[in-house]
Amino acid sequence: MSRQGIYVETFIRGSLDDLWQKTQTPQLHQRWDLRFSEIEYLPRPDPAQPQQFRYTTRIAFGLRISGAGESLGTRDDPATGATSALKFWSDDPKSLIRKGSGYWKYIAQEGGVRFLTWYDYETRFGALGRLFDWIIFRPLISWATAWSFDRLRLWIEQQIDPGVSLRSSVIYALARIVVGFIWLYHGLLPKLLFLSKDEMALLMNTGLRPDAALMIVRIVGIAEIVLGLATLLGWRWRWPLLVSLGLLGVATVGVIVTSPAYAVAAFNPVTLNLATMALAVIALISDRDLPSARHCQRQPKEANKA
Repeated sequence: MSRQGIYVETFIRGSLDDLWQKTQTPQLHQRWDLRFSEIEYLPRPDPAQPQQFRYTTRIAFGLRISGAGESLGTRDDPATGATSALKFWSDDPKSLIRKGSGYWKYIAQEGGVRFLTWYDYETRFGALGRLFDWIIFRPLISWATAWSFDRLRLWIEQQIDPGVSLRSSVIYALARIVVGFIWLYHGLLPKLLFLSKDEMALLMNTGLRPDAALMIVRIVGIAEIVLGLATLLGWRWRWPLLVSLGLLGVATVGVIVTSPAYAVAAFNPVTLNLATMALAVIALISDRDLPSARHCQRQPKEANKA
């Protein structure tokens, strides 16, 4: 296992009892934790023994990865804290994780509960598996843990159902990605790589000379690429969406006034601009109360390291 492991911490303004229930009850746990699709507790004849469980994670194209584990949760003090230690493993040949261990800690504080986790695991597939884990899988599962913790926080603090959080996040992501893609596409292809005659005609209809129109087309193309990158890379920045609305509104009016023939043509800029504006509005509306891994602490303090 790596020496550092994966650490995530958040502060939840709610009761320890509520947090304990939503994290220790399989049917509730699987609702907020992006890492698991199904969690099933196995019969436990002796309460003093760890709780055995099975888990399933759905991956792309209908494939599933299954595994098992055991947990032992203790309420150190029902009023002030609790701890849940776990071990997990998978014999599924599709699973990158061979085995691992970790813990959850619940620390009651004024106004809520400090909730944190640390875990680490061993991989299969030799050096290739370790490389894939380091470059892709470990950052992804660390993000998924933090995102899930924040979805749990919203569930407890604001009663936002985890299913609603996921649906809103998907709507937001699709709308924002498409807006960013449209800016990148129209800035790069018809303006810089493959100069469109229509792009030139729209500007020349305003009275510009060909050389001036060409220069403006190139400048606008670069600006659109910058705006597209800002839309995609500044994932929670609202200003690229607001700028998109303003620019597209002005551009739509400009086309109708200076080049009305283009407003009634097939695949015309008016309908494209209106559709893009609608997507920007959808992104702005759905940006409220979304889970975010950035709301969690991802590096342990020295005192919390295990």
